Amino acid sequence: MARRASRLVRAWKLFCYALGSLVALAVALQLWFFAHIAYWNFANPSTTAFMSRTLEKPGVRLRHTWVPYERISPHLKRAVVAAEDAKFLDHEGFDWEAIHRAMLKNEQKGRVVAGASTITQQLAKNLFLSSQRSWARKAQEAAITWMMERTMSKRRILELYLNFAEWGEGVFGAEAAARHHFGLGAAALGPEQAAWLAAVLPSPRRYERGRTTPYLAGRSGTILVRMGGVHIP
Repeated sequence: MARRASRLVRAWKLFCYALGSLVALAVALQLWFFAHIAYWNFANPSTTAFMSRTLEKPGVRLRHTWVPYERISPHLKRAVVAAEDAKFLDHEGFDWEAIHRAMLKNEQKGRVVAGASTITQQLAKNLFLSSQRSWARKAQEAAITWMMERTMSKRRILELYLNFAEWGEGVFGAEAAARHHFGLGAAALGPEQAAWLAAVLPSPRRYERGRTTPYLAGRSGTILVRMGGVHIP
């Protein structure tokens, strides 16, 4: 009886030690994420997790040039907010109405056909995480989103997003995208060009150098109409 009690005590101690170690590792990981977010509130990242994964592909050449917020066309800012996150200035990282609509649509279709990621959520994934679909990754994305919204201004979040969004194979950021697709700097983009760039964001590698399809023409036109009512930081 005494031996059995002793084994139970040892097992309980091992369980508590293992659980404590996991909690400590989880806390350390969140502190690592928060330290980077706090630093990047003032300093510009040199690369992102998504960029690093892209460069692992054979033959891919990186095209990326950082430009400050004021040197990015306001048309592109409005177009991206209109296309990707119309409530960007109003929510705190999550658009709960959009999430509810996406859940209903996915349930009706029986598979994932719609998402509801905000600009902040997309930035969290691009900066730190993989594109793998899992509950663990989504939970970590949510935690990073929460930290970013409470550390960074909306202007800084949008500035980072526009500088690291993918706009083609190896093409990252507004400056590289504008030059690659239109031969212009990011500051010189007009409304139609900005709407086109916003329209291709969900599948940027499918459309090379300003290619237009009936779908893109319709999507760009919708974004152009919405741009007029968009407010940006």
